[in-house]
Amino acid sequence: MKIAVFSDLFHPELNGVSDSALATARQLALRGHEIRFYVPRYTAKDYAIANLPPIERDWGRGITIRRLFSLPYPTGTGQGRAVIPSPFILRDVKAFRPDAIHAHLFMGVGWDALMAAKFLRIPLIGTNHTAISEFIRYSPIKAPWFSRFALRYVSWFYNRCRYVTTPSRSLIDEMIAWGFRKPHEVISNPIDTDLFKVPSAQERDAARKEFGLVGPTFVYAGGLFPQKNLDVLVRAMGHAVKQDPSITLMLPGHGSERSRLENIATEFSVLPRVRFLGTLEKPALARLFQAGDVFVIASTSETQNMSLIQAMACGLPAIGVRSRALPEYIPASAGLLVPPGDDRAFATAMIGLVHDDGKRLEMSQNAPACVERFSVSSIADRWELIYQEVIHKKV
Repeated sequence: MKIAVFSDLFHPELNGVSDSALATARQLALRGHEIRFYVPRYTAKDYAIANLPPIERDWGRGITIRRLFSLPYPTGTGQGRAVIPSPFILRDVKAFRPDAIHAHLFMGVGWDALMAAKFLRIPLIGTNHTAISEFIRYSPIKAPWFSRFALRYVSWFYNRCRYVTTPSRSLIDEMIAWGFRKPHEVISNPIDTDLFKVPSAQERDAARKEFGLVGPTFVYAGGLFPQKNLDVLVRAMGHAVKQDPSITLMLPGHGSERSRLENIATEFSVLPRVRFLGTLEKPALARLFQAGDVFVIASTSETQNMSLIQAMACGLPAIGVRSRALPEYIPASAGLLVPPGDDRAFATAMIGLVHDDGKRLEMSQNAPACVERFSVSSIADRWELIYQEVIHKKV
């Protein structure tokens, strides 16, 4: 099969969408399929933010990249790019002759996908990764009409697709409430279970030594953005450290909130116990998870969260908030849920879990089994079947 994949987010921008799309594509390419990506062109500055050289990586045989002219767009990563839809893309898509087109998002590049599918009469598959109502809360336009418009628009966009997936049931339910009606299913984003795995005792000791860890260690990984509510975690540390001064919170990643979070950590006198690591390459991130004790996440905008399931694959129990997709991915056997925005409840859960060795160990043993079905191979199996069914008009 030949699949044309369109996405408004891609390497080197820090985002689970591009990680998911690339991981699946590479697995499909190993099976003999051809994947062509249509994605924004990023600047040397965007690569530098991710600590990467400004060159196009070789993603392996069977994968080609078409970079589209883009303009800077304000996002939490500082790397956002906006693509203006253009009919000039049709010539390249037509020459590639894809069997199906897959749109990962609903913005400018998504419109290119819609246009190509319509004019070239190629079946269109859509994946929605974004809880748009949560992101609207942080937009410059606060009017209720704008939120309603955005929700209706997302459902309208995906109603143009033959088949639609999302990584969580909560997102599908929201789309249905606003008029979505096409065939659909929930499919997780994939994780590399060969890299993100439970360490041996020696590997864990080495990882803790590498990161200079001594006491109980909490880990969050991802963008330092407003919608991630990381101030809740930092304030929770301010309460929790009074009960156990040996705890540490590790925060790898980059984003617009870092300075504000450092100020909050200073205000709560926990800056030495809250460590900002910057962006880590995936092998280093895996070692950090293997060195940690508990994964923590306070975001109310998640449709899944890749770092969460990567950490669970490494044997970390999770503490999250009872919001959006997190209850779908943090079962009671492998973690705890607290009310959104409640830093004191979060602190209580953090201290309770690291001080209850039996409970934490049981959850740690359960966590990998909860996410093993999200391996790249398993998710690629499902996508291979979906593409075939759509191409042959079985859905």
